[in-house]
Amino acid sequence: MAEIFKVGIADMNVCRPPDSIMTIGLGSCVGIAIRDKQSKVGGLVHVMLPDSHEVVSNTNIAKFADTGIPELVKKLEAMGGIRSRMVAKIAGGAKMFAFQSKAELASVGDRNVEATKKALAALRIPIIAEDTGANYGRTVTFFPETGDYEIKAVGKPVKVI
Repeated sequence: MAEIFKVGIADMNVCRPPDSIMTIGLGSCVGIAIRDKQSKVGGLVHVMLPDSHEVVSNTNIAKFADTGIPELVKKLEAMGGIRSRMVAKIAGGAKMFAFQSKAELASVGDRNVEATKKALAALRIPIIAEDTGANYGRTVTFFPETGDYEIKAVGKPVKVI
């Protein structure tokens, strides 16, 4: 029977079909789903912030786009994934705090999306679909077997990218 692995905030996990991976609470955070199209191993990282250099004494690699994404790719390679066959889908990066007066806080979602795209480009992993921005949170489930990335949001129809 297929299992659904949970990924918390600033967390990551990998799996093989028929299992899937989900995370809740993607507001300004970004959920990056990566899979090897041939072996079908896949993983998901839930990043909170764009740059690990902005925080002193951080030990949580998954918390940041610049460290979490490369670490997820390493885990997929350890499972037999080949980087040249990997593709990514991303979701999140909302403007959840637009009411705040601090521009830096208001733009954290945009900055997370930008850092995610930069990290994936550096690894030469193409983004084949995305659902980012807007002003609402998302819950996502990634199915590495098919590559489907299911996105749920309150008051919105379920979307599959």
